[in-house]
Order: sequence, then C-alpha cells, then structure tokens
Amino acid sequence: MEDLTGVRNPDLSTSMCSNKLKQDHDVVLVMVPFPAQGHLNQLLHLACFISSSYDLPVYYVGTATHNRQARVRANALSPSDIAKIHFHDIPTPEFASPPPDSNASSKFPRHLLPLWDASMLLREPIASFLCDFSSKARRIVVVHDPSMSYIVQDASSFPNAESYLFNCISAFYLYCFSCSFSGMSFQLGEELLKKLPSFEGTMPDELMNFIALQGPYLDLTSGDIHNTSKVIEGQFLDLLAQVKGKQQWAIGPILPTKFDCISNRTDICLEWLNKQPSRSVLYVSFGTTTTFSDREVMELAMGLELNKQKFIWVLREADRGDIFTGEARRVELPEGFEERVKEVGLVVREWAPQPEILAHSSTGGFMSHCGWNSCVESITMGVPIAAWPMHGDQPNNGFLVTEILKIGLTVREWEKREEIVSASTIENVVRKLMTSEEGDAIRKRAQELGVAVKRSVEKGGASRIELDSFIAHITR
Repeated sequence: MEDLTGVRNPDLSTSMCSNKLKQDHDVVLVMVPFPAQGHLNQLLHLACFISSSYDLPVYYVGTATHNRQARVRANALSPSDIAKIHFHDIPTPEFASPPPDSNASSKFPRHLLPLWDASMLLREPIASFLCDFSSKARRIVVVHDPSMSYIVQDASSFPNAESYLFNCISAFYLYCFSCSFSGMSFQLGEELLKKLPSFEGTMPDELMNFIALQGPYLDLTSGDIHNTSKVIEGQFLDLLAQVKGKQQWAIGPILPTKFDCISNRTDICLEWLNKQPSRSVLYVSFGTTTTFSDREVMELAMGLELNKQKFIWVLREADRGDIFTGEARRVELPEGFEERVKEVGLVVREWAPQPEILAHSSTGGFMSHCGWNSCVESITMGVPIAAWPMHGDQPNNGFLVTEILKIGLTVREWEKREEIVSASTIENVVRKLMTSEEGDAIRKRAQELGVAVKRSVEKGGASRIELDSFIAHITR
C-alpha cells in the first residue's frame, strides 16, 4: 500500500481479498467518480448507458454520502436504469463541511477542499473492493475521474484489471491545460491566442497540489474517455491525442437526448414552461459550486427585471461537501421582486431538472457558469449560452462556446472577474441574446450544432462508433 508521500508498494497482498461475490463475471466495469456534483452526474449517466445498452455489470463505487447524492439528483435518468447499477457504498470519512462564503473574493469553492482531501483516504477500501473481483471476473475495467488516480492506483497490481480516465472536462480545456503547464506551444491561431483567458485566478494552490498528487498515477491508465463529441471538439481531440500518446475515445454527450415523457412529468419548471411561447425563456443557473453575494444577486435580479424577458432563475447556494447536512442560506431578493415579475419569471430555490428544461421548446437561452456538464447539455439541446464563468475550467469552456463554436455571448470577461457585473450589463447581454438579429444568428448556429451532436450519438454516428469501439476494446 502507499501513504500520501507517494511511496508505492507494488506487492499488493491478496490476503486482502475476501471473495465476497457470489457470481462469476466475464467483464465487470467499476466507476469511481470524483465527489462533486458535475462529476458524480456524468459517471452515473455513463454507468446507466453502458449497463442498459451493452448489458454489462456496472458498479458505482464511492462514499455512502456521495453515492446517495448521485442517486437523488439523477436528472433525466429512468429509475429502471438506475436500478441496474450496483452501488458500492464506502463508509464516508470524516471531513469538515462548512457553508460557502458568499463574500469571498474568488468564486472558487474553497469550502469543498476538506472533502477532496478526505477522498484520498479511499485508496485501501477501493483496493479491497477490486480484490474481491480479481478471482471472479475475467477482466475488471476501472473507469475513473483523473482526480481519483491516486486512490485507484492499485488496479495496476491485478493482472486482469485495467483502468481508463473519464474526463468530465472539455477536450479544449484539457489541451490548453496540458500546453500551459508543459511549455508546449498552442496550435490555436494568432487572433484566438490573443483572446484566450489566462489560468490566473482559476484555482487555488491547494487544488493545484491535489492535482499534482494524481500526476504520477495517470500513466497507469490504458486510455482516455471524453464526454464530448468530435462534432464539437474534433480539432482539440486530435491535438490531445498527439499530446497524450494513448488511445482516446470521444463518446459524448453522456446524457439522454430525448425525453419522451417530458410533457407528463410533474415539475413546477416544466409546468411553467408548457405555458410559454417557443424559444422565449432564458434559463439562469450557475451550477452547484457558485455562490453569489447579496450585491451580485441584487444586480442580477434588477437586470432580469429591467429586461422584461421571460426567465427561470435557479437561485441556490453552492453545495456543501455533504449536501445532506447544514441549512443553506436563503438568498434574499429585492423587496417585491417575485411579485413584480410573476407574469414573466419564475424563481426556483430547489433542485431543478436542468436537462429537461434545456430540452423544452420554450427555452431559448441559458445564462451559465459554463461548467462542462452544463455546456454539454446546452450544446446538445441547441440552446445558446450567455457565458459567465466563475473558476476552474469554466473560463476556457466559455471561450470555446463564444469564440470558437460561436454559439454564445460573454457576460463578463475573465480579466474583470473581481468586478461586480452591473444590472445594465446583464440587461444588455440578455436582450442581445434573446431578441436581436445577432442573437438569432447565434441561436441558429446552436440549433444546427445540437442537431449534429444528437446525430453523433445515434447508431452510425461518430460518438456511437467511438463508444462501440471502447466497449469492443474492453470486452476483447
């Protein structure tokens, strides 16, 4: 075994193995997600799709708390598909779960750092779990988040196990990150390079150190899977393949592209959307790691009210490390705001069915933090984005959306990230996206790209061919 100094013992004792499994398997997939909502969600979607489409046993391995989180927030997945997944709950290590700081100078969710540090304690229980399979399956295939590379390293100690990275971030960001921190030159074009946002302020030193701890174990993997499509990022997937030197599979988007029962689902957002004109509603949501200050909320509220554009606004605090503990701050709106906008807007303070909202015919735009999960959902549903990145990979994702794919507008430049975005700026961006000729052209490009992306996951499409190739490879 290994402590956090990185000293590895290659002789993992088989005495750990308890052979608890009652049934022999041919090929078993083991999904190991990073404990953050956008990562939990994407790997659960992949688990369900592989289980239902290829009839392979899939185990979803994480702490009891975060496996529960993945299940209760399983947007757009059918209960019958989730029921096929074998959830293996590891006892949750103790960690601090403080509330987010709404007045912090940086939007990075530092309050989640204790959780991510605690995730490093999962190595031994995961090694033990894999050992249970070592004599019961012909092959164990571990699919894991790059940020869990340290804790799944023992997969390489079993002769019948192999591991693959599942990248929950864009190929564009991964390429930019690789170039920036290896000193390689960007193959991007002079004009785009001038506008490319810097990595300054995207993440704190603590996270960089956490990422660095994963580095030595990335080479133990047999290849990379990407939640993107060649239709979206073909150029950057090709460049990344040159950098990586291992086999790459672009199998995304990993989400349902059709919602047959969307009009029958009982949900306040969908019921409200059913009453609105086509492409008339702006969906406003900043994911699970963004917290606005009272001043920022006031400016956004005034901007939406001044604009008079129909909207659904998901107004929530960032997640705690443990979403089931502690009481979330109730974000206050201007006095009388909800009454004044009741004919044009809906404020939602609970968990919202984002994929279904974006797929709804009444949704015409998405004001987003540009987390990759949100970008993929919006692109797939053909909805243009008002890009307002907050931290991490989001500035690069916003750049991809606005400058390369040209299916969105920028709310705030990354260089001005510490400035308050004014109500007038928000009003102008929303008006341009939703009611101008420029916005119509952007929406048309977004819709065309969405059609192409949906085709890519159908039989014979680029992403489906890639997924079939990956499944054939691991079941060889």
